[in-house]
Formats: sequence, C-alpha cells, structure tokens
Amino acid sequence: MPEWPTADEPRVVIIGAGLAGCLLATLLGRRGMQVNVYERREDPRAAPPERGRSINLAISARGLAALDHVGLREQALSRALPMHGRMVHDPAGGRSFRPYSADGRRAINSISRSELNLALLDVAVKTPGVNVAFGCRLTHLDLDTGELRFATDEGPRLAQADLVLACDGAFSAARRTVTFRTGFTFGQDYLDHRYKELTIPARDGEFALDPDALHIWPRGESMMIALPNLDRSFTCTLFWTSEQFAALRSPAQIAEHFQAHYPDVAELAPDLVEDYLHNPLGSLATIRAWPWVHGGAAATLALVGDAAHAIVPFFGQGANCAFEDCVEIDRCLAESGNGWPGALAAYERRRKANCDAIAEMALDNFVEMRDRVSSKAFQAKAAAGHWLERRLPGRFVSRYELVSFTTMPYAEIPPRMRRQARLTALAAAGIAGLGAATVVGASRGGRR
Repeated sequence: MPEWPTADEPRVVIIGAGLAGCLLATLLGRRGMQVNVYERREDPRAAPPERGRSINLAISARGLAALDHVGLREQALSRALPMHGRMVHDPAGGRSFRPYSADGRRAINSISRSELNLALLDVAVKTPGVNVAFGCRLTHLDLDTGELRFATDEGPRLAQADLVLACDGAFSAARRTVTFRTGFTFGQDYLDHRYKELTIPARDGEFALDPDALHIWPRGESMMIALPNLDRSFTCTLFWTSEQFAALRSPAQIAEHFQAHYPDVAELAPDLVEDYLHNPLGSLATIRAWPWVHGGAAATLALVGDAAHAIVPFFGQGANCAFEDCVEIDRCLAESGNGWPGALAAYERRRKANCDAIAEMALDNFVEMRDRVSSKAFQAKAAAGHWLERRLPGRFVSRYELVSFTTMPYAEIPPRMRRQARLTALAAAGIAGLGAATVVGASRGGRR
C-alpha cells in the first residue's frame, strides 16, 4: 500500500461523472464527505446524446443491488424493459426463443445508458457535499503535489486533492498519470471486431420485434444484437470484424448485404443504410491493470470501474461490475479501522480476481452468442442444463444465471462450473450405463 497523505479530512476528487462516478460520489457524500467531480463532457442535462454511442445497458441483479444503495432500484426498473431470454434469428429469417432461466421467470433489464446516467447524476448533485463540474478535461495530475489541471472553454482550471478516484472509463486520462510507473502492469487487448449501431423504429406505434427478448443474429464470426427501448424502437448493434465493415461502402452494397444475411432486419429498418453510413465505429477492448491504487508524496490515485478493468459487453456486465466496485469501496470504508488506506487496500484485493473472472467470461460469451448458440449441440446442452436446474434447484445453476441473477462473486463462478460439469458427466455416464444394463438384461431375458 502506498504512503498515505496526512490530511485529517482528505480532499476527494472523482474524475468522470458517468455511471460509476455519479454512484460513487453519492455513496461518499452520504458518508459526510466533500467530493468534487470533474467531467470532460458538457452537462448531459442540457446536451443531446452522442449519435450511435449508446449500447443499451442490460442491468441485472448486481446493478440493481447497487442502485438500491442510493434508492434508485425501483425507478430504474420502472424505466426498463425486462428480457426473459434470447430470440435467435437464423439467416433465413426464422426465430427461436431461448429462456435465460430454467423457470423462464428471470429477466435482465434493457435500460437507456443516458437515462440511467441522468438519474444517477440527479441523485449525486442533490447529495450534500457533492459538487459536479462539466466541460473539464483532465490534462495534468501530479501525485507528488496533489495538483490537477483541467482544460475548459474558459481556460485552464486548477484543483487540489488528497485522493483522486479515476472513474473516467477505459481510456482514462487519470490512469495515464501512472501508466509508466515502475511496477504498474497495464494491457489493453483489442478485439478485431468493432461495433456500429442501427435502429429498428416502432411499427404502427408498436414494437416491430418481441420486446421480451434480447435479439441475436448469430453469423459465425460476427453477429448483431437488438435491445428494446421504451419508445418501442430497438437499438441494434453490429459486431463485425474490421474487414467486414470495410467491405461495405456503397448504399447498394449495404442494402444487398443485409437483404442476404439479415433479411428480417432489412424489412424493419427503413434508415438502415443511412445509419450504417453515418453512425461511428466503436472499438472493443479488455483493459487489465495492476495495482489499482498509487500513492505520491501528496495524493493517492485509485482506479475504479472501466479505468481499472474494462471488459467487452457480451455478458452485459460492464456497468454492473463497475457498480459493484463502488459498493465495495463504500463497504470497505465502513469496515476499515484506519479509513481510506485500509479501505482502498481491501477494495483492490477483493475486486481484482472478480474482475479478471468476468473479463474472461465476457470474451467467452461472445463466442457463444455469435457461434455456439446456433449449434444443435449447444441447444441440447442448454436444455439439459435447464432440466437439471429444475430437478436440482439451488444445486445446479447455469453460468448465465449465476452471473446475471445472483451477486455471487464472479471469481467463484468458474470453479463452480467445473464442479457442475464433472457432476453432469458422471450423471450422464450413469444414465448411459443404466440404459446399457437395461438393454443387456432385456437381451439375456430374450435368450432365456
């Protein structure tokens, strides 16, 4: 643990007023702390959302538990659309529904990222002790002096801090301060796949697709997904390789490709070509960093959320995981006998293995969604899993359910899956042996 500044009441600065920054600011403000939050973007309450940059959130048990800490759980659910399973679209336009849980009752929740951010921001600015400044881009952070500098439209802005909490995302400006420090391990692994958003609008005032599902168009090395919105539209996201995106340049090529590979979408998205041509391409990276806490002579920096461990979005856990970070910091503060130093040491120790685990599971789920979900073997395995879940409730639970519908630490899930796989194999072997014995017995009975 780095040396800690000696301030009695540390001056706390949060970089980033996104989902994690606003939640953490509220939790700390409710502990009676003075917290200054700096956000590079303009105030989202007055600025329009960026085009093609939403990737709707799928809020599940972990995120809802975190929102409960600041009284936003019910409000979030009231503005969300439950999705009880996957609707898989084949290349011919056929569809099949796959429930997420064995009983078909559990659902993840599609919610607007920008709307949830506004709700969290509203709670944060109303919390005593929390101040939020927009249009402040971090340009310099010196942990030996505690000085921060920001670029604004009015010119440079200075601030002082004893503790800086970096909640400014995967490409964190605050993290760059320590990127080349001795002992800091950092990596960013980009997928060759990139993403682009499209829209399926409401049709005659109603949803054009079933709103009770996360829609997937698996196409081997690529896929598209669609999540429902409250205005009865769907936000679609293409996950294609860079080469696939580069291959489609003209309106005719785009229209022809979708008609051949996504025929049902071509009929439901009248602005498909315009969206494809004008919406930006996004990158997908997994960020791994260690340690998360860095001290200087005057200030300490702690990485939170995507700044510490950005993951790809294929398990819908990015925001859920970042929210867990915030709650863990709050919990560690409540438990720590020596305040921030002990709390931050416990925070990074408890969270690192969990965040590494969900990063790997998210990458694996990408392969499942784009490729395995279409195979007969995968469908049979999923059906068998649900059969076991119904007959062994609480003892046999799918990975998806443990990730999405429980708050079990992520790191405990892979070993549990390995144990369940061994039990399943033993059970299958037993069933096969019983069947063989029955056949042999019948055969012998026939000879007698």
